[in-house]
Amino acid sequence: MKNFLIALLLVLPTFVYAGEAKDLAEDPVMERRMIDLAEKVRCLVCQSEAVSSSHSDWSNDVRQIMRDKMKAGASDQEILDMLVERFGKSVLFDPPVDKETMPLWAAPFVFLFLGIVVLFFQLRKRSAVVQKEVTLTSEAQAHAANLLKEENK
Repeated sequence: MKNFLIALLLVLPTFVYAGEAKDLAEDPVMERRMIDLAEKVRCLVCQSEAVSSSHSDWSNDVRQIMRDKMKAGASDQEILDMLVERFGKSVLFDPPVDKETMPLWAAPFVFLFLGIVVLFFQLRKRSAVVQKEVTLTSEAQAHAANLLKEENK
């Protein structure tokens, strides 16, 4: 029985061997081109994941559309333009800077500026509240000395 378990443990790794995934396209060059292009496109289902790495049905469909357009001879820019026309500029990871997307590009700088202004006024307000130097009267110094003497006893 012990020898059987040892033999099973030695043979077990061969059952979990996984082969390399096959390209979906017949042409590996076109598949590489599709993957490079799919890196620039956002999955609208997953939101923060590229179409190239997403496993959603929507991403699978977009990758197939890209393959079909590439077989038909479309350029990468034509494919991106078609996707933007169909799904909007939010499908791109790097949307172009124009009137429509300017708030998106300006928002981080506006919020940074507002944060700096709020921080400046909070620090200024705090420095007015905190006293710079506290001087003790002779009575307060004597009282503190007595408290320290009592604590040490």
